[in-house]
Amino acid sequence: MVSRRRVLAAGMATACTGVTGAALVPLATTPAGAEPSAADPAGNAAAPAVTPFTQPMPRPTVLSPVSSAGGIDVYVMTMKPATAEILPGIQSQVLTFNGNFPGPLIRARRGRPVVIQQRNRLDVPASVHLHGGEVDPQHDGQPMETIAPGADRTYYYPNTQPHASLWYHDHAHHIESENVYRGLSGQYLLTDEVEEALPLPTGQYDLPIAIRDANVDATGLHYTMGDRQRSTMLANGKAYPYVEVAARKYRIRLLNCSNQRFMELRLEDGSEMIQIGSDGGLLPRPHRTDAIPLSAAERADVVIDFSRYAVGSSVVLKNTGGFGSPELVGQVLRFDIVRTAKDSSRVPDVLRELPPLPQPTAERTVTLRMDEDGRPHPQAYIDEKLYDPARVDQQIRFGASEVWTVQNLNQIAWHNFHMHLVQFRVLERDGQAPGPAEAGLKDTVNLRPNETIKVQATFDTHRGSYVYHCHMLDHSAMGMMATMKIG
Repeated sequence: MVSRRRVLAAGMATACTGVTGAALVPLATTPAGAEPSAADPAGNAAAPAVTPFTQPMPRPTVLSPVSSAGGIDVYVMTMKPATAEILPGIQSQVLTFNGNFPGPLIRARRGRPVVIQQRNRLDVPASVHLHGGEVDPQHDGQPMETIAPGADRTYYYPNTQPHASLWYHDHAHHIESENVYRGLSGQYLLTDEVEEALPLPTGQYDLPIAIRDANVDATGLHYTMGDRQRSTMLANGKAYPYVEVAARKYRIRLLNCSNQRFMELRLEDGSEMIQIGSDGGLLPRPHRTDAIPLSAAERADVVIDFSRYAVGSSVVLKNTGGFGSPELVGQVLRFDIVRTAKDSSRVPDVLRELPPLPQPTAERTVTLRMDEDGRPHPQAYIDEKLYDPARVDQQIRFGASEVWTVQNLNQIAWHNFHMHLVQFRVLERDGQAPGPAEAGLKDTVNLRPNETIKVQATFDTHRGSYVYHCHMLDHSAMGMMATMKIG
């Protein structure tokens, strides 16, 4: 791990200080679209048998500002190595914000800026991206604008956009995949008067849960690019935890922070969940469903009413999507109903009104493809090109509202698509209208093999260069990223 990461970090430093016009080609070991082999390619120790639902799931640590003078909340975060007990009794080496795995939760409010001083005390570069945030390019966490080991960088988030369940994570190109996998991510919940006026569950009944997979064995956490052995499911950093809840409604803020896993989350008894939000905040109308599909980086806010269960009973949150053994990846956590509680919350029939889409001013087509022929060092492409930070791939007029057609050209590999800066609207999936779960604002969308989607985005907040990419981070680290310049 250390030698590989030092090589990539040195390559990044070279690219940042003098190399232009050359595509960056990362190392990789296993094609992300390949099936797992019988033996662990990294030669890890055998994973110990894990008894599920023996660890309590921690709530994220809410970070307090060091100053709130002048209506600006100022935070300090230190990126540093630490250990985490992902499996009971086994310490894993992880990378953290402030020693937390995953990182601390920031609660922000529209119209109240946030300033974060990020201090890098790792031995590799890092670049912190507020995923889904509308920020100036110099504060976006660009892949090549990294914080060197031992250095600091200040990020300014104006919080002028509407409410949204955002998150932050490392974006240092070539090593973002491993940095995020090892722990460099956290949730950032932005609220506003629209959201606060609704009678939704709040306070202790508003529960953020970051879900991901990992390759963990008797010696701890292991990383390999494109690894299909990530078969231990984590919730807020713990493997198969339990969560004690009251017999009442909860708002659950789901984040899929996996590197590349697609999930479909269900309650084991098939009970209804009410999806009320997605990446860019509340849906226009609640969506009653028994399944919540989430690709890597997607978010969904759901309301679960635990009053239908008796005190003393339990219900498991299951995963029925993606690859791997159902015995391992098919269960995520268990809700234990331990007490009664008063409940005046409810889910209104109307959650928000979105403005009508403007008339499109341009249309573009983007293709996603990666090598899936079994070669030892696969690469991944947007429009058949590897990411080159010196190249501008799309020139966009400031104020334009554009329709982008995005195609997954692969026959086996899944992808998804994330645009920095903007929240967009999904118009079509393979020529059909999107379902109710995609009726709101989105910044990341899933694409199955051979699938085509159309989205519309309006570029009227900030000028400058931003990236768009597959947010299966193993794929973006392999080159599936490009640059748009708005001006």
